[in-house]
Amino acid sequence: MVSTAIAARLSRSNVHYGWVVVAATFLTMLVTAAAMGAPGVLIVPLQKEFGWSTSEISAALALRLVLFGLLGPFAAAFMNRFGVKRVIVCALALIITGFLLSLGMTHLWQLMVLWGLVIGVGTGMTAMVLAATVATRWFTHRRGVVIGLLSASSATGQLIFLPAMAQLTTDYGWRSALLFVCSMLVLTAVFVLALMRDRPADLNLPLYGETVVTPAPPAGVGLASLMMAPINVLKDVSRTGVFWILFATFFICGLSTNGLVQTHFISLCSDYGLAAVAAAGVLAMMGVFDLIGTIGSGWLSDRYDSRWLLFWYYGLRGLSLLYLPFTTFTFYGLSLFGVFYGLDWLATVPPTVKLTADRFGREKAGMVFGWIFAGHQMGAATAAFGAGLTRTELSTYLPAFFAAGAMCIVAALLALTIGRKPEAAMPTKAAAAA
Repeated sequence: MVSTAIAARLSRSNVHYGWVVVAATFLTMLVTAAAMGAPGVLIVPLQKEFGWSTSEISAALALRLVLFGLLGPFAAAFMNRFGVKRVIVCALALIITGFLLSLGMTHLWQLMVLWGLVIGVGTGMTAMVLAATVATRWFTHRRGVVIGLLSASSATGQLIFLPAMAQLTTDYGWRSALLFVCSMLVLTAVFVLALMRDRPADLNLPLYGETVVTPAPPAGVGLASLMMAPINVLKDVSRTGVFWILFATFFICGLSTNGLVQTHFISLCSDYGLAAVAAAGVLAMMGVFDLIGTIGSGWLSDRYDSRWLLFWYYGLRGLSLLYLPFTTFTFYGLSLFGVFYGLDWLATVPPTVKLTADRFGREKAGMVFGWIFAGHQMGAATAAFGAGLTRTELSTYLPAFFAAGAMCIVAALLALTIGRKPEAAMPTKAAAAA
């Protein structure tokens, strides 16, 4: 296999193959995130072609966001049972199918099925749980940096490709933008097939930072056990206060990021006379600063108290959202907002994953974080639909942005209520079943 040959060559240079897996995961999350962000560019073109209202389109996007989150715990179980590579390739194939079929859609229910259901399931299989799974399986040292890098790929992918998609939509129509995304998904699938491996033990390697090879745990038996594993994990962790605090703060994280800004920022700017391409350019700038901020957050989470990091991240994000309506949507004002908001877009992920792994253990971390991430996407769906409804009923997005900013201040305070000492991980049948 290609991966075996590369691993042997890298080992002679004292380079761990885990970094190749990180590269394959980074590309996967980058491109699938671009697929997640594509509908934000296409709201206005769909309105013009089909006459659908903002709230109707937002309902489909909200369904996609809910499924994107709810699939997380089950995606972790599938990765444990069938392997990371197989899950990624199946997910990419599902997203490509959904986009290609949507090229011929003419009715709202088709939008709901294809962009809401099919793409929601596909992207949900490659969500943040993938980053948590890869980081905890392959790395003991530098885990925070890896999580930061992979988390940044998600938001960065949503943002840096938006200008290209906006330009394609303006010049050639929204279908050309979808074909562009599909081509990137196909290339990513080829890359994953060639280089992705499930665990270090597959190459007879220890985790990065360890010296002994850790054998893979036994696979679960039967579909019923596989499907019940995330449910059993949820039953166990739902008895702990730290789980609900992380769930609540991540709900607010989703409410204030991809559910609101990713979905509605371009439409918001158009209300103030800013063209879609220019607004997408602001989002692209946020993506660059998000890459810096989230990788930096991973570095910090390896060294400092994650509770205080979350306090500062949520607090600063809240202030930036409260400031946005006062930018008057000038280049200077939006640039200032883009820098501060971009640095904080997904900086909350590394400390949240670290707290999850510390409290609940390496093997359960993927599924536990999957449930926490489900909260993130419930918040995102709330904002996606709520902001669209606000725009339809009140002819303005501003109440939604003010509400999100205020909720971020609440999340900052909630983060400080997490206890200093890790709670003991409780025994569960789920880990064995997974």
